[in-house]
Amino acid sequence: MRSKLTLQNYTINSKGYQLRLPLELSKYIPEDDSVKLLSHLLEELDYTMLYQAYSTKGRNPSVDPKIMFKILVYSYSQKIYSSHKIENACKRDINFMWLLSGQKAPDHSTIARFRKNHASGVIEKLFYEFNEILYQHGEIQYENAFIDGTKIESKANRYTFVWKKSTLKNEAKMHVKIQELMGTINYEYSSNFEFDIEKPVESMSPVLEMLSKEIKEKNISFVYGKGTRPSLIQKQFQELEEYIIRQKQYDEKNKTFKGRNSYSKTDIDATFMRMKEDHMKNGQLKPAYNIQIAVESEYVTGVGVFSDANDLNTLKPMIENMEKKSGHKYRNIIADSGYESEENYSFLEQKHQNSYIKPQNYEAKKKRKYSSDISRRENMRYSPEKDEYICSNNQILRFYGTRERKSKSGYISEISIYECETCLECSMKNACTKAKGNRRLEVSKEFLRLRENSLTRIESELGILLRVNRSIQVEGAFGVLKSDYQFSRFLTSGRDSVKNEFLLLCFGYNLNKLHNKIQKKKQQTHLHEVKVAA
Repeated sequence: MRSKLTLQNYTINSKGYQLRLPLELSKYIPEDDSVKLLSHLLEELDYTMLYQAYSTKGRNPSVDPKIMFKILVYSYSQKIYSSHKIENACKRDINFMWLLSGQKAPDHSTIARFRKNHASGVIEKLFYEFNEILYQHGEIQYENAFIDGTKIESKANRYTFVWKKSTLKNEAKMHVKIQELMGTINYEYSSNFEFDIEKPVESMSPVLEMLSKEIKEKNISFVYGKGTRPSLIQKQFQELEEYIIRQKQYDEKNKTFKGRNSYSKTDIDATFMRMKEDHMKNGQLKPAYNIQIAVESEYVTGVGVFSDANDLNTLKPMIENMEKKSGHKYRNIIADSGYESEENYSFLEQKHQNSYIKPQNYEAKKKRKYSSDISRRENMRYSPEKDEYICSNNQILRFYGTRERKSKSGYISEISIYECETCLECSMKNACTKAKGNRRLEVSKEFLRLRENSLTRIESELGILLRVNRSIQVEGAFGVLKSDYQFSRFLTSGRDSVKNEFLLLCFGYNLNKLHNKIQKKKQQTHLHEVKVAA
């Protein structure tokens, strides 16, 4: 007869084997293992703020906060992100056991709580402290900041979208109905209430109070349920009450947009963006964050988390935050064409930082189609003395006036307007403009000046070297983080939590990078040389 397997006891056939580990676990860990480098360097950081995050009353934390931080950084360096998997590693992996220094392995809820609550606001400080250690050891110089961004999916559900266009459309439809209702109420009760689109709730509230007073005076009882016939005043009161509730919801939504076109219901800081990783293969938008990093000497030296779908308005706050937290100012800022704007150029010039930002038309200018397009300003002749442009048909575009253009961030630029004397009989008009009247040209002279300065720099010998390194260093860092580290989606929600999570990832990345450089004896190497074709 076959015997049953005992589900709760797996030691029936055991012969009393016992695993005997030495008290010193480091004997099983190589001297050049990255975990020992991590522990050695993280000991130099100041954990005062981390300890202050814990209450002085009650029981002590189950694991020392400094050790818990080491566990988190090491787990991210080993591509372990889930709190459950980190808990298992603490129980089974000898490197994690060594970091615990004999303390009990934390459970997943303790790890998640530490990452979200206790370490919040401290991780960024420790990250820049670690960068200072790299600076003291000559690994980074605060000379060249290679900046780029990528989109990483939020924890939020992909179908929890709120669209600004749809919200405004539905709100406008509701306002029409409110005006109709208030017109009916004014007619029936000889009142003169007016609906204010700028203050909808404030303009509806007095009407509701009037109806409520009328109901009390006439002692009208509300009826509910099937088969009942509510009075007209009950219908009006309930309808107006519903509009006020809906208006408050719309106000909250409009406040949440903050200049964006969408957000997620379950993660309001996440914006719906078009991703390269498209699970539906149909260009579907997904809730995501725009992650910005600055890289120098292959180390991540700055991190920014934004809700903007493009990179244009991220450069200024990114650099300001880096300087504030690190205490250092970079000499050269290298970025791709997605960051080009008059505001960014002007910002860097005022701070006496050299901009190496590739113009948006840099690659297009190399093509024959671009140089033969007579509608482009670049293909017209300009006379500085007379301040006028001459088109391909020798028609003069004279200075017409100026106007101000305000960007999304509030930056104001001066636009010069030029207009052709006459385009009516011009044989090249169809190729030059689609306007019914004369051709107009709008030019920001300050932007052209700043662009020309940046173009001169990027075409210099140093500029070519820096542009090559931008592609290698910052895009290479994103390639490692997203592909090799398989980090494609955040596990936490909210901008602060997301930033903490990504900082931990970059912490682990920098430690692995330093460890690899030490093993290959490539410390204090900062730039890759330009490869010359044979």
